Amino acid sequence: MTVNLTRIYTKLGDDGETHLGDMSRVSKLHPRVEAYGTVDELNATIGVALLQPGLPVKFAQWLRRVQNDLLDVGADLSVPAPASAEHDGEDDGADRPARQRLRVVSDYTLWLEHACDEVNATLEPLRSFVIPGGTPAAAHLHACRTVCRRAERRAIAVGAEANPEVVRYLNRLSDLLFILSRAANVQAGEGAGADEPLWDPGAHSGATTQGGGH
Repeated sequence: MTVNLTRIYTKLGDDGETHLGDMSRVSKLHPRVEAYGTVDELNATIGVALLQPGLPVKFAQWLRRVQNDLLDVGADLSVPAPASAEHDGEDDGADRPARQRLRVVSDYTLWLEHACDEVNATLEPLRSFVIPGGTPAAAHLHACRTVCRRAERRAIAVGAEANPEVVRYLNRLSDLLFILSRAANVQAGEGAGADEPLWDPGAHSGATTQGGGH
């Protein structure tokens, strides 16, 4: 797959439309554009998480791999399936086979599952929902997780033309980001065992406020 970017602005999107990967034109509000746009946002938030102090080296290596794989996810989402020869820029009568498109396959998701299992085995079982926070690294990983969940919903909204493996990948990635956030706190000495910030349902339901009750 060759990418050659010589000019960043093209003015082709000034009318509120954009090209998909098969060169078809759609509104920038199209569900497919919303999906791969949110994947791009997720990639950017992971880039910020990588800058945070306290992020274990191994986790950083994994997240850099994820960033590359997310570009594959975006490329997959940008092309409706199946991609026809005419949308690949070939003549209708050409004898050449349609160009092979980059698609997310099960190996992407299996790698995430192995990473989840490896780290989760080092953590205490959860007794309630985790309250996001702790170290800067953990807090940013929680933010990445929420963007990942939104990317998953946007991919589902694409409908039947979306690669189902993309949805599975994003689902597992959100799980990994959650597990890494917990582990980042534990490895930094925060959130270990009973000290981990957990949701206490209704903890303040009977509390009274001072100064007007706003």
